[in-house]
Amino acid sequence: MQRQPLAFTTTYNRITNALFNDVYISQAFNRSSFTTPPRPEDIGAKKFISIWDTGATGTVISQKVIDECGLKPISLARVNTASQKDVLTTVYFVSIILPNKIVIPQLRVIKGSIAGDADVLIGMDIISNGDFAVTNCEGKTVFSFRMPSIEAIDYVKQGQARVPQTPSLPRKVGRNDPCPCGSGKKYKKCCGK
Repeated sequence: MQRQPLAFTTTYNRITNALFNDVYISQAFNRSSFTTPPRPEDIGAKKFISIWDTGATGTVISQKVIDECGLKPISLARVNTASQKDVLTTVYFVSIILPNKIVIPQLRVIKGSIAGDADVLIGMDIISNGDFAVTNCEGKTVFSFRMPSIEAIDYVKQGQARVPQTPSLPRKVGRNDPCPCGSGKKYKKCCGK
Protein backbone atom coordinates (compact mmCIF):
# COMPACT_ATOMS: atom_id res chain seq x y z
CA MET A 1 0.00 0.00 0.00
CA GLN A 2 1.43 3.37 -1.02
CA ARG A 3 1.64 6.05 1.65
CA GLN A 4 -0.45 9.16 1.26
CA PRO A 5 1.93 11.97 0.24
CA LEU A 6 2.48 14.74 2.77
CA ALA A 7 3.83 18.13 1.80
CA PHE A 8 4.77 21.52 3.15
CA THR A 9 5.49 24.89 1.60
CA THR A 10 7.54 27.72 3.06
CA THR A 11 7.23 31.18 1.54
CA TYR A 12 9.86 33.84 2.13
CA ASN A 13 8.83 37.47 1.61
CA ARG A 14 12.03 38.09 -0.34
CA ILE A 15 14.42 36.23 -2.61
CA THR A 16 16.59 34.11 -0.31
CA ASN A 17 19.73 32.04 -0.85
CA ALA A 18 19.13 29.77 2.16
CA LEU A 19 16.11 27.55 2.91
CA PHE A 20 15.25 27.29 6.62
CA ASN A 21 12.48 25.40 8.48
CA ASP A 22 11.68 24.34 12.00
CA VAL A 23 12.09 20.59 12.51
CA TYR A 24 11.68 18.28 15.50
CA ILE A 25 14.28 15.69 16.45
CA SER A 26 14.18 12.81 18.93
CA GLN A 27 15.81 9.49 19.48
CA ALA A 28 14.79 7.03 16.76
CA PHE A 29 11.45 5.31 17.26
CA ASN A 30 9.63 2.40 15.65
CA ARG A 31 6.94 3.69 13.27
CA SER A 32 4.81 0.54 13.74
CA SER A 33 4.09 1.57 17.34
CA PHE A 34 1.96 4.47 15.99
CA THR A 35 -1.21 4.18 13.91
CA THR A 36 -1.06 7.85 12.88
CA PRO A 37 1.95 10.11 12.46
CA PRO A 38 3.21 10.95 15.96
CA ARG A 39 3.18 14.48 17.27
CA PRO A 40 6.51 15.83 18.52
CA GLU A 41 5.37 15.58 22.14
CA ASP A 42 4.44 11.88 21.62
CA ILE A 43 8.09 10.99 21.04
CA GLY A 44 9.78 13.62 23.20
CA ALA A 45 11.06 15.54 20.18
CA LYS A 46 12.73 18.95 20.50
CA LYS A 47 12.37 21.83 18.03
CA PHE A 48 15.39 23.07 16.05
CA ILE A 49 16.12 25.27 13.04
CA SER A 50 17.16 23.36 9.92
CA ILE A 51 18.80 24.46 6.70
CA TRP A 52 18.31 22.47 3.49
CA ASP A 53 21.42 21.70 1.44
CA THR A 54 21.31 19.80 -1.86
CA GLY A 55 25.11 19.77 -1.82
CA ALA A 56 25.24 17.63 1.34
CA THR A 57 25.07 13.86 0.98
CA GLY A 58 23.67 13.26 4.46
CA THR A 59 21.92 15.01 7.31
CA VAL A 60 24.07 16.67 9.98
CA ILE A 61 23.19 17.63 13.56
CA SER A 62 24.97 19.99 15.94
CA GLN A 63 26.23 19.31 19.45
CA LYS A 64 23.23 21.32 20.74
CA VAL A 65 20.84 18.74 19.19
CA ILE A 66 22.83 15.86 20.69
CA ASP A 67 22.80 17.43 24.16
CA GLU A 68 19.14 18.53 24.21
CA CYS A 69 17.85 15.20 22.86
CA GLY A 70 20.18 13.04 24.98
CA LEU A 71 21.43 11.18 21.90
CA LYS A 72 23.96 8.37 22.20
CA PRO A 73 26.43 7.65 19.39
CA ILE A 74 26.04 4.40 17.47
CA SER A 75 29.36 4.44 15.56
CA LEU A 76 32.08 6.56 14.00
CA ALA A 77 32.42 7.61 10.37
CA ARG A 78 34.94 9.37 8.17
CA VAL A 79 33.37 12.19 6.15
CA ASN A 80 34.33 15.01 3.82
CA THR A 81 32.96 18.47 4.56
CA ALA A 82 33.00 21.71 2.60
CA SER A 83 36.15 22.78 4.44
CA GLN A 84 37.87 19.50 5.45
CA LYS A 85 38.56 16.05 4.07
CA ASP A 86 38.57 12.73 5.91
CA VAL A 87 37.15 13.99 9.23
CA LEU A 88 36.32 11.43 11.92
CA THR A 89 32.89 12.12 13.47
CA THR A 90 30.20 10.39 15.50
CA VAL A 91 27.06 8.83 14.03
CA TYR A 92 23.60 8.92 15.63
CA PHE A 93 20.24 7.30 14.94
CA VAL A 94 17.36 9.82 15.15
CA SER A 95 13.78 10.55 14.16
CA ILE A 96 12.97 13.78 12.36
CA ILE A 97 9.59 15.43 11.99
CA LEU A 98 9.52 17.95 9.16
CA PRO A 99 6.78 20.59 8.84
CA ASN A 100 3.22 19.30 8.29
CA LYS A 101 3.90 16.00 10.11
CA ILE A 102 6.29 14.52 7.56
CA VAL A 103 8.00 11.89 9.70
CA ILE A 104 11.31 10.15 9.09
CA PRO A 105 11.30 7.66 11.99
CA GLN A 106 14.78 6.19 11.66
CA LEU A 107 17.61 8.15 10.11
CA ARG A 108 21.39 7.84 10.42
CA VAL A 109 22.93 11.30 10.91
CA ILE A 110 26.37 12.62 11.75
CA LYS A 111 27.61 15.28 14.14
CA GLY A 112 29.09 18.36 12.53
CA SER A 113 29.47 22.10 12.60
CA ILE A 114 26.71 24.02 10.83
CA ALA A 115 27.29 27.65 9.88
CA GLY A 116 24.78 30.29 10.91
CA ASP A 117 21.77 29.83 13.15
CA ALA A 118 20.80 26.30 12.07
CA ASP A 119 21.28 23.24 14.28
CA VAL A 120 20.31 20.69 11.61
CA LEU A 121 21.46 20.43 8.00
CA ILE A 122 19.00 18.46 5.87
CA GLY A 123 20.92 16.61 3.15
CA MET A 124 20.17 14.51 0.11
CA ASP A 125 19.42 11.45 2.25
CA ILE A 126 16.07 13.13 2.99
CA ILE A 127 15.66 15.35 -0.10
CA SER A 128 16.06 12.41 -2.52
CA ASN A 129 13.05 10.64 -0.94
CA GLY A 130 10.61 13.29 -2.08
CA ASP A 131 9.83 16.06 -4.54
CA PHE A 132 11.79 19.27 -3.89
CA ALA A 133 11.02 22.55 -5.65
CA VAL A 134 12.24 26.13 -5.24
CA THR A 135 10.74 29.01 -7.19
CA ASN A 136 11.54 32.72 -7.14
CA CYS A 137 8.63 34.75 -8.45
CA GLU A 138 7.49 38.31 -7.81
CA GLY A 139 10.33 38.93 -5.37
CA LYS A 140 9.52 35.93 -3.13
CA THR A 141 11.15 32.53 -2.73
CA VAL A 142 8.75 29.61 -2.35
CA PHE A 143 10.16 26.28 -1.19
CA SER A 144 7.98 23.16 -1.32
CA PHE A 145 8.69 19.54 -0.41
CA ARG A 146 6.58 16.38 -0.42
CA MET A 147 7.16 12.76 0.53
CA PRO A 148 7.04 10.30 -1.04
CA SER A 149 7.85 11.45 -4.53
CA ILE A 150 4.81 11.14 -6.79
CA GLU A 151 5.80 12.80 -10.07
CA ALA A 152 8.67 14.24 -12.03
CA ILE A 153 8.58 18.01 -12.06
CA ASP A 154 9.59 19.12 -15.55
CA TYR A 155 8.97 22.78 -16.34
CA VAL A 156 9.94 22.29 -19.97
CA LYS A 157 7.29 19.59 -20.50
CA GLN A 158 4.77 21.67 -18.55
CA GLY A 159 5.46 24.62 -20.87
CA GLN A 160 6.39 26.84 -17.95
CA ALA A 161 10.03 27.36 -18.86
CA ARG A 162 9.42 29.54 -21.90
CA VAL A 163 11.60 32.61 -21.67
CA PRO A 164 10.21 35.63 -23.46
CA GLN A 165 12.32 36.25 -26.54
CA THR A 166 13.55 39.77 -27.06
CA PRO A 167 14.09 40.61 -30.69
CA SER A 168 17.77 40.79 -31.43
CA LEU A 169 19.01 43.82 -33.24
CA PRO A 170 20.46 43.06 -36.65
CA ARG A 171 24.22 43.00 -36.73
CA LYS A 172 25.60 46.21 -38.19
CA VAL A 173 27.07 45.47 -41.57
CA GLY A 174 30.26 47.29 -42.50
CA ARG A 175 30.63 48.87 -45.95
CA ASN A 176 33.34 46.38 -46.94
CA ASP A 177 31.62 43.30 -45.38
CA PRO A 178 29.97 40.69 -47.60
CA CYS A 179 26.37 41.66 -48.31
CA PRO A 180 23.89 39.77 -46.05
CA CYS A 181 21.66 39.08 -49.08
CA GLY A 182 24.10 36.38 -50.16
CA SER A 183 25.15 37.91 -53.51
CA GLY A 184 28.84 37.59 -52.68
CA LYS A 185 29.43 41.28 -53.38
CA LYS A 186 30.61 43.82 -50.86
CA TYR A 187 27.74 45.53 -49.05
CA LYS A 188 28.72 48.97 -50.46
CA LYS A 189 28.47 47.63 -54.06
CA CYS A 190 25.16 45.77 -53.45
CA CYS A 191 22.35 46.51 -50.97
CA GLY A 192 24.30 49.34 -49.32
CA LYS A 193 24.11 51.67 -52.33
